[in-house]
Amino acid sequence: MKWMHLSDLHIGKRVHEFSMMEDQKDILRKILEVIGREKVDGVIIAGDIYDKPVPSAEAVQVLDNFLTQLARRHIPVFAVSGNHDSAERVAFGAQFMSAGGVYLSPVYDGNVRKICLSDAYGQVWVYLLPFVKPATVRHAFEEEKIESYQDAVEAAIRHMEVDTDQRNLLVAHQFVTGASRCESEEISVGGLDNVDVSVFDAFDYVALGHIHSPQYIGRETVRYCGTPLKYSFSEAEQEKTVTIVEMGKKGEVSVKEIPLTPLHDMRKIRGTYENVMARSFYQEINREDYIQITLTDEEDVLDAQQRLRSVYPNLMRLEYDNRRTREQQRIDSAEAIEQKSELELFEEFYELQNNQPMSDRQRQFSRDLIQKILEKED
Repeated sequence: MKWMHLSDLHIGKRVHEFSMMEDQKDILRKILEVIGREKVDGVIIAGDIYDKPVPSAEAVQVLDNFLTQLARRHIPVFAVSGNHDSAERVAFGAQFMSAGGVYLSPVYDGNVRKICLSDAYGQVWVYLLPFVKPATVRHAFEEEKIESYQDAVEAAIRHMEVDTDQRNLLVAHQFVTGASRCESEEISVGGLDNVDVSVFDAFDYVALGHIHSPQYIGRETVRYCGTPLKYSFSEAEQEKTVTIVEMGKKGEVSVKEIPLTPLHDMRKIRGTYENVMARSFYQEINREDYIQITLTDEEDVLDAQQRLRSVYPNLMRLEYDNRRTREQQRIDSAEAIEQKSELELFEEFYELQNNQPMSDRQRQFSRDLIQKILEKED
């Protein structure tokens, strides 16, 4: 049985105020072409289908068109909601859509939807676990002590009662310890959303979403497929792919990645204003790509952004690297502060006030307190 593993489509996303909608429509068309060439038996979407809990009408139409194309080809879809999605909105119409081969995770209530498929080797069970927080699972199993994401996912999987003699595939949207993050992902407090890879031992393949870089964790069959498009300049050097998973008999799983070519790539450019505006320089690159330019001029260039866009129309980000900016970098910039977790900021504040770092006990107390505050906000 052959699967295509997708995740983190983030339909409707904007990057540096540029709409990615046309890029997303284009990449979904290309993904459909790969599906046809590879003759896949099913498509997995492991969460963050939309970029916002309340997606725009256009974003909904883009997903509707993609699912309709798959339904016409009689290719089933197995999708879960991610942390960017509204679980209720993703689950809407799930029973009706099952008739068309689109299987969606319901809002988590202690039960996980599972679907049985068959091939020449027997049955394959597909489990759809949406993004869960400790408070969500604690509500379902009030008698159990669930304090962390580790506790929550362990409890959710334990209550699935997975038959390990069968072939089992899990679709989930969580952060597994050891995964490499990008700037475009949400960072949780002090790594509190970490889940150890061992919780997935019962499954032959784990199709994960949440992390934007393709990678496997612990074993090659616990994988993040990554985003089909680049959503930050920290991903500029990555090659985006789709993941193809082929399951044979029990214990036989093979994985390959197929490269995707975007409508617009992401590119970093560095040099003086005169250099980057020189014809000999820009003729060597695709000026329609999404561009980040770092100017090394010691003095700011008047109307630099507007003038640069006359050559690079999709200039997303302009910054300077010179003596002045390097001096400013000695103090944390607002952007650097935004990338730090609440716990990291509190640790720095504590050390500033007390001239010594927090103890392990104080750190754990602070971590637990911050988690409780954030859960109440949710």
